[in-house]
Amino acid sequence: MSKKINVNPNYEVGQKVDSLNGIFIYYNGGVDNVVGRELTEDGYNLGLKYQCVEFVKRYYYEALNHKMPDSYGHARDFFNAQVKDGKINKQRNLRQFKNPSTFKPKPNDLVIYSGTAINKYGHVSIISNVKEGEIEIIQQNPGPYGSSREQYQLLKKDGKWRIANNQVLGWLRK
Repeated sequence: MSKKINVNPNYEVGQKVDSLNGIFIYYNGGVDNVVGRELTEDGYNLGLKYQCVEFVKRYYYEALNHKMPDSYGHARDFFNAQVKDGKINKQRNLRQFKNPSTFKPKPNDLVIYSGTAINKYGHVSIISNVKEGEIEIIQQNPGPYGSSREQYQLLKKDGKWRIANNQVLGWLRK
């Protein structure tokens, strides 16, 4: 079975499935489905339509008035392992935090996930809510049957905050 086929008959590719602060999330079908590149009126690259990167960059552009200096790259490339905890990631012009970090995650932070055997490009989502011991993320393109929202435990140990998901490299903040 090809990942490019929409195997979930409940949705059409491009259908609105959720939103965060008025910015919509669209259904993408299979994680590798590519519909075309999304650019803003002023030519800023948001990414491939309906992919996870396109949503987070569109959200940061429209809701937070933020353009990333490097507007290209896969989701996993948003995290720069050379940047020290709490310092500026110059490619994204955002403060970067490692998982775990001495800095607690906040709403609107981008969560960066490593690549896997199934998805070598990684993933990126946005923190939509932070509660005691838990964060909620919102995401575009979690797969044909994945949910646009997920919860992860937020643990504090030895003065450091950790999002309890082994794929999470860290988070970025405006």
